[in-house]
Amino acid sequence: MTTLELLSALFVIAAIFGLISTRWLKLPITVGTMLLTLVASVCLMAASQALPQLHVWAFTLVRQIDFESVILHGMLPLPLFAGAFLLDLEQLAREKLAVSLLSVVGTVLSVFLVAALLFILTGLRIPWMQCLIFGALISPTDPIAVLEMLRRTGVPKQIQAQLAGESLFNDGIGAVLFLTLLDVARGNSPTPLHIAGFLLLKAGGGIAVGLLAAWVTAHLMRRMNSYQVDILFTISLALGGYVLADALHLSAPLEAVVAGIALRHFNRHQPSERVDHENIDSFWELIDEIQNSVLFVLLGLEIMAVTLDAPALWAGLAAIFSVNVVRLTAVALLLALVRLIRPGHRSSTGVLTWGGLRGGLSIALALSVPAALGRSWIFGATYLVVVFSIVIQGGSMDWLLRRWNRSHPTPFTP
Repeated sequence: MTTLELLSALFVIAAIFGLISTRWLKLPITVGTMLLTLVASVCLMAASQALPQLHVWAFTLVRQIDFESVILHGMLPLPLFAGAFLLDLEQLAREKLAVSLLSVVGTVLSVFLVAALLFILTGLRIPWMQCLIFGALISPTDPIAVLEMLRRTGVPKQIQAQLAGESLFNDGIGAVLFLTLLDVARGNSPTPLHIAGFLLLKAGGGIAVGLLAAWVTAHLMRRMNSYQVDILFTISLALGGYVLADALHLSAPLEAVVAGIALRHFNRHQPSERVDHENIDSFWELIDEIQNSVLFVLLGLEIMAVTLDAPALWAGLAAIFSVNVVRLTAVALLLALVRLIRPGHRSSTGVLTWGGLRGGLSIALALSVPAALGRSWIFGATYLVVVFSIVIQGGSMDWLLRRWNRSHPTPFTP
């Protein structure tokens, strides 16, 4: 199957399942698309004897997709940049304390607590280092899934800023922690000082590249009077900055997030005759929605490549429990700390806990784990956590928000 045929198949599936989701199932496009793709994939596997040719076609389609490469070096830069670029910067600035604690302290806490709980629940049968690697790849909340959810639900602005800001920043932090633990598991023994320096170099370097690239792009955009050229500059920044940071072995996800926020900051006071904010925003909203639909089709199809044997199923169930219990604990503790520092701070432990979705990034990281370090069970458990997260948690957010509205005098407003 050629690349064009592969892309055509993915877009056709996304369009058909998107239509069914919105018109008949009344589900959010991404949740409905992934659910329908999962159901179709399971049916194809069950009917492999009755429909061998169709099953072979679908299996060949999945085998041709290098999911790790597609996510980390293909689809991730654009939605990360779009999510950061479309953020409400004023509200994000008001919530910087909560976002910082949730994205940095919360991610580090989650890595070790998820690993410890999973280690205990599986009867100590999984090596501790493998549990730590799993904790690192599953702890970051996925910005692609989270930001799509925020756009379709009536979450108040301060909670939008907390959830979106956390999901964007902990992406890069979690990836750096994952790479560090993977290095340790391969036999290297870095000192705590070396680990701290490695984290600082990766994160700080990515932030510096994002700021510099955004500053240059903003100055070039001010010299133009064409929204088409402005859009081309933003695409160049989103893709080129990510590639540059990746080539320099820095945190490319953090670079993309910082570049989006910095470009918005540099351009937000420019008049519309110099920078066409409306058309640029509309373009990035559209790109984000299209990529989300295709990504969730890929996530649904990926079930054909998952080995769900007994160890992976048990680890997956234990992981679902561990991830959500730890998420609730970390969010409750950190929000209590925020309220101690800033009395009267408004947030919702329930919404932030249940809204911490996992997505494609976790699966891509799981696929990069060497076979000798437990890739089989890690990939299976990660996939089950992602499916539960998107289908169950993402699909029930509307119900949760309606319950929240009834229990609070000031309702959520979209």
